[in-house]
Amino acid sequence: MIKKMIRQMLAAQILSALTVSLCLLIDSIVIGQYLGEDALSAYGLANPILLIIGAFGTALSAGVQVVCSRALGRGSQEEANAGFSSAVCLGLVFSFPFMILALLFCTPISRILGAHDGKLLFDTATYIRGFVIGAPATMGALILVPFLQMGGRTGLLIASVGTMTVADIVLDLLNVTVFHGGMFGMGLASALSYYAALLVGGTYFFSKKCFFRFSLKQVSAAKMKELFQNSIPAVFNMASSVILVYAMNHILLGVNGSGAVAAYSVISSIGNASCCISTGVGGVSLTLSGIFYNEEDRRGLRTLKKALLRASVLLGIAVGVIIILLAPQAVSLFITEEGPTREMAILGLRIFELALIPCCINGALKNAYQGTGRERWTEMMSLAQNAVCPVLSAWLLSSLFGTTGAWFFFLCGELLTFAGTCFFVWKKTGLTPWKELNLLMLPADFSAPTSEILEVSIHTMQDVSDASLQAYEFCRARGQSAKISNRLSLCVEEMAANVVKHGFSSDAREHHLYVRLMNKKGRWILRFRDNCRAFDPVSYVPGEKAEEAIGIRLVLALADEIRYTYSMSLNNLVIVLNEASISSLGA
Repeated sequence: MIKKMIRQMLAAQILSALTVSLCLLIDSIVIGQYLGEDALSAYGLANPILLIIGAFGTALSAGVQVVCSRALGRGSQEEANAGFSSAVCLGLVFSFPFMILALLFCTPISRILGAHDGKLLFDTATYIRGFVIGAPATMGALILVPFLQMGGRTGLLIASVGTMTVADIVLDLLNVTVFHGGMFGMGLASALSYYAALLVGGTYFFSKKCFFRFSLKQVSAAKMKELFQNSIPAVFNMASSVILVYAMNHILLGVNGSGAVAAYSVISSIGNASCCISTGVGGVSLTLSGIFYNEEDRRGLRTLKKALLRASVLLGIAVGVIIILLAPQAVSLFITEEGPTREMAILGLRIFELALIPCCINGALKNAYQGTGRERWTEMMSLAQNAVCPVLSAWLLSSLFGTTGAWFFFLCGELLTFAGTCFFVWKKTGLTPWKELNLLMLPADFSAPTSEILEVSIHTMQDVSDASLQAYEFCRARGQSAKISNRLSLCVEEMAANVVKHGFSSDAREHHLYVRLMNKKGRWILRFRDNCRAFDPVSYVPGEKAEEAIGIRLVLALADEIRYTYSMSLNNLVIVLNEASISSLGA
């Protein structure tokens, strides 16, 4: 079930990552085909501003993923709702002032970006002016992505991305063939397509099936501060990307002029689209590592690590090979005329794609650090991966080998970042970084020893009986009295039987129930996870047939703490029992 969930989330995360790169890719193609190489250079110079818009939305989205996944891992739906309400308000507070300032100062901003005069300055400024009109929608769409994921609305997320893509293609073509709006029209087309995506995805949050509820009463300065603090690593990540684009543009201008900048614009557009697999891997890592970490689920983290490593290698090879082989055709979509710029772009793109696998691995690792509470490591990795290592590599290699050397910036940056991270982990812990979960540097008291954890997969009522017996024997083997062992096995039997009896028969889908019993320092922690329809036993109020809820009421009476959340289309129930309380109840 976990592996299937990871695959589903990965597909949705990769598609959602296209919410920024698809529009930029489509704009690049249409600009190159219809407006020419000079306009493509202007688009490349405008990229840092486009990245800043996406940076805040992506950063806030990352903050949402951390805060809300931790809340769901702790079983607090109310805290998750507070995060949702505060995130929406933060997006509005930032996006509208940013849009107004960018509209007022787009010309001086363009000069700072390197467009000093003439048509290059005009095209850069007008594209920025058109694009920033969509800043609220861009940020809004990115902020809502994790909530759609956590609400299990993958289909709506895909529909939203599809709507945005179709709208951008249609509006771009209308701009160049009918309205002749130039670079302003290109930017405006992207802005309007983001609004279309937001309208489609936003429908979920007005439906009765939405598990997140907006309330101004739940908006607080403390929650906004928490969201902002947890978005800082993503701010580092995106700010580093802005620095990289700015630095690369200036390095390339010095080495080979505006033609190299145009080639880099093409490489970035295609490369960023292919890097959506890295963004997807990182997004899954951030959300699930936060949930598993707060559940103290070492096995879940191990499964996540293996699945994401496998996905990184397979997807990195598949996408990389395809783009390397089809590089001439891909570049031709942007630059139609034969010449040095086109040749530079083809070579640079092929070298760029060699870095996909280490890029995915670094993305998974740095997001796992954030999910497990090591934000400083995420920040350091982001700075190294997206700025320090690639910029230094480009500067050094371009001085030795010209433009060809500069194209190795991405590969060298990723390899140096991973090697440096492994070295620092080894120096800090003395452990072999690539074994087990050593790279995550988990606390010494994290979870419990494997010998103190019982995990059972349940599919039938017979499995329920077997699981109850295993729980009893597990407790007895650890020195518990028959009374405590009986009551713990009863909790397993009653809650598991309820899921199988009522949840498994609710529809024709294949259902799974996983039960984990963990003994940690005198506390017994039971977790039930199933893929049935949403059912909260904590809030369940029996009807006329109250005898059907006897088992639930009995377990609630035994429990010191009970938490329920419904996330990623899974019911997650955590029951915490204290040995003293279990023994004394009914004595």
